[in-house]
Amino acid sequence: MAARTRFAHTSIVARDWKRLARFYVAAFGCRPKPPERDLSGDWLQQLTGLREPRIRGIHLVLPGYPSGGPTLEIFQYSRSSFRRRPRPNTVGLAHIAFAVRDVRRTLEKVTKHGGSAVGELVSTTVAGVGKITVVYARDPEGNIIELQTWS
Repeated sequence: MAARTRFAHTSIVARDWKRLARFYVAAFGCRPKPPERDLSGDWLQQLTGLREPRIRGIHLVLPGYPSGGPTLEIFQYSRSSFRRRPRPNTVGLAHIAFAVRDVRRTLEKVTKHGGSAVGELVSTTVAGVGKITVVYARDPEGNIIELQTWS
């Protein structure tokens, strides 16, 4: 029996949706899931509570999932509101995480494509779980990404 509830997507509101989508494709192997979106209308105003919103963007299929799996939604509003750059302890959605084979090499790929490191790469043992090698990074717009390998 299929689950009635399933995870659908995580959304990032971008300054430049095309640039950010290219980053996630290049750095992590996400795949575009057409069509590109160009949304507006009364329904969107009712949904968001914003005056005359327009959203453009795309969904990206996350690595390791089939085309019907969860996506990373990267949308850009025609009028955006900006907040301070998040830190790892900022209340609210903190980061997205990718399980990778080689944390150091993936961090190099992230920085090559416009991202940056937040802290240092560390390895530690979590009691009852195992050993983790992990680092926090940022995408080109400052959103925090966790890169991790468990062994």
